[in-house]
Amino acid sequence: MTVLSSGVETLGRTGLSWQTAPMKLLLIEDNLKASAWVRKGLEEAGYIVDFAADGRDGLHLALSHPYSLIILDIMLPGMDGWQVLRTLRTASNVPVICLTARDSVDDRVKGLELGANDYLVKPFSFAELLARVRNQLRQQQPHSSMLRVADLVMDSTRFQVTRDGIPLTLTRKEFMLLWLLASRHGEILPRTLLASEIWGVNFDSETNIVDVAIRRLRRKVDDPFTHKLITTVRGMGYCLSEKAPDNA
Repeated sequence: MTVLSSGVETLGRTGLSWQTAPMKLLLIEDNLKASAWVRKGLEEAGYIVDFAADGRDGLHLALSHPYSLIILDIMLPGMDGWQVLRTLRTASNVPVICLTARDSVDDRVKGLELGANDYLVKPFSFAELLARVRNQLRQQQPHSSMLRVADLVMDSTRFQVTRDGIPLTLTRKEFMLLWLLASRHGEILPRTLLASEIWGVNFDSETNIVDVAIRRLRRKVDDPFTHKLITTVRGMGYCLSEKAPDNA
C-alpha cells in the first residue's frame, strides 16, 4: 500500500490539543509528479494531506479516516475513480472533487450523478483547485454570525467587534484576520494559512505581510487590555486563545 501523510504534528498539553491545520484532506492520484505538486500547494495553504497512489488504497483510507475533503483522480490503477466514488457514497458524504483529463459532458454528468461535489479537468491551475477546495470546505461548515472568545465578541452581519464591551474599529482585512483566528481559537495557524486565506497569496518567506497585519491587529485588540488574546508561537504561527500555549 502506497500511503503518505504530511503535515505538522499535534502538540499536546493538559486538557487541550493545539493543531496547525485541523482540516485533513485525502489526495488519490497515481501520477507522482502531479500529486507532489498538488500536495505541496495544499500544505503551503495550511492543510494536512494524506496520499494514495491507487484506487483500492485510496478507498481504504477514505473509509478509515474522517477526512474533510477528498481529491480523486478518475484514471487510477487497481480501482478507477468511478468505482471508488460509487463505493464511497454508500458509506460517506465527505466532499469529493474529481480530477480527470476527459472533458466530455458525459463524464461530467457521470461524476455528478455518482455523487461528486465538483469536477476539475486537467490540466488545471493550482489556484483554481485551491479555490474549489475552499469553496467545498466552506459549504460543509456551520455558519454563524457571532463569535465569542473570552471578552471578545464579533458580529459578522454588523461588522462589529467589542472587547469587554468596548467597540473596536477594524479595517475589513483586520476583521477577516481576527475572525479567522477567533473561529479557530485554541489552534496554532501557520503564516502560510493566514496569507492564503486572507490575502489569497502563496506565502513567500521574504514577505512580512502577515506579521505586519498581526502587529496592527494587536494594537487594537490586545494592547489596550490587560489580558492578551493573540499569541506568537515561535516557528509555527499565531494563536488566539483565552490561555497562551506552552511553547509561545
